[in-house]
Amino acid sequence: MKIFVGNLSFGATEDAVRSLFETHGPVERVSIVTDRDTGRSRGFGFVEMGDAEGQKAISSLSGRELDGRALTVNEARPKTDRGSDGRSNSGGGYRRSQARW
Repeated sequence: MKIFVGNLSFGATEDAVRSLFETHGPVERVSIVTDRDTGRSRGFGFVEMGDAEGQKAISSLSGRELDGRALTVNEARPKTDRGSDGRSNSGGGYRRSQARW
């Protein structure tokens, strides 16, 4: 089961999150999402663990504080295709209205 963990402090580590979840069962993987440009935490991450243990962890840890912040913990939803917002990045990096060919 993949679990979403939100409202993490920017200083939260994967080890701290793992320790918190391991009280409910074996943790397969922990990943904290970081900003691609700065490398800084984006304030959320994911934990993977067994289904039964995951359900227990969700019900026990949602709202619990870690580093002074109340966590949001729930089952991760599959990433959805956001589709096109009508903008295009074609034309060599220029918007169509700027391209003069």
